[in-house]
Amino acid sequence: MGTAVRSAYDAPVDVRIGVTYSPKELTLDLDDTTDVDGLRSEVEAAVGNEKGVLWFTDRRGRTVGIPADKISYVEIGTSDEHRIGFGA
Repeated sequence: MGTAVRSAYDAPVDVRIGVTYSPKELTLDLDDTTDVDGLRSEVEAAVGNEKGVLWFTDRRGRTVGIPADKISYVEIGTSDEHRIGFGA
């Protein structure tokens, strides 16, 4: 990914990617310095190029590549939406 700029949320960014012909989705935790608008642009560019590959590097430094023609959806959100435990 390009230049890292602090996101508007100042929280780690979750990316969920649906892959065609797979019942499971890929879930990646990106660094809180991820530029969310830049990420959206990269997703749009990759999906527009069916022969392309969308690359991500997660918080632990692992790199994942997804063939653009296999992407069925991409959901971008923040990690602070997740709660652990029981209760409201």
